[in-house]
Amino acid sequence: MLPFYDWTFIIIIPALVLSAWAQIKVSSSFNKYSKITTINGYTGEKVARMLLDSNGLYDVPIELINGKLTDHYDPRNRVMRLSREVFYGDSVASIGVAAHETGHAIQHNERYSPLEIRNAIVPAVNFSSRASWIIFLLGMFLGLGYFVNIGIILFIAVVIFQLITLPVEFDASNRALKILQQRNILYGNEIKGAKAVLSAAAMTYVAAAIMSLLQLVRLIAISRED
Repeated sequence: MLPFYDWTFIIIIPALVLSAWAQIKVSSSFNKYSKITTINGYTGEKVARMLLDSNGLYDVPIELINGKLTDHYDPRNRVMRLSREVFYGDSVASIGVAAHETGHAIQHNERYSPLEIRNAIVPAVNFSSRASWIIFLLGMFLGLGYFVNIGIILFIAVVIFQLITLPVEFDASNRALKILQQRNILYGNEIKGAKAVLSAAAMTYVAAAIMSLLQLVRLIAISRED
């Protein structure tokens, strides 16, 4: 029987459950607050532009991107990309997401340490995420212990990346909520709604971090089987 079909699969079941719950939560929260129009009536693109300009980021363009919840800030090209629903939307959810991505742009401009570290290790992590399991399983099949160890070491890089992502995402959300409130872009229950959307989104990153940790535990457990 192949290693990834054995009992160790139960190790990651809690993370699978949490991941499924987090995805449902973020989708339901976004759908709920995307139906609530803000008092000011600003679109996500308008808010993002306002916040970027107020932080001196006039040279950061905002582009439209396909898909739902595909919004992101690209630090390599210094571009913010917003999905159609967020770009044109004037809902609490749209404003919250747009402000969150602006938070990443501000982090980048301020050289926020966790973001700098995360960006620096992206190439290594991209390789590690692809190669770790291949090298690990090759080592298990061929009985090459050093291959197994290399696979585990490579996967540790993935775990580190997921853990570093947590403060990056939480900080971006905290910045977003603070700015939205200070600049009177959102009011009262609108702030609570935006917080609910961003908190749900943050749980997806928590779930990913827990999944990577449990996968590491699983690899170690498999490697120690006779």
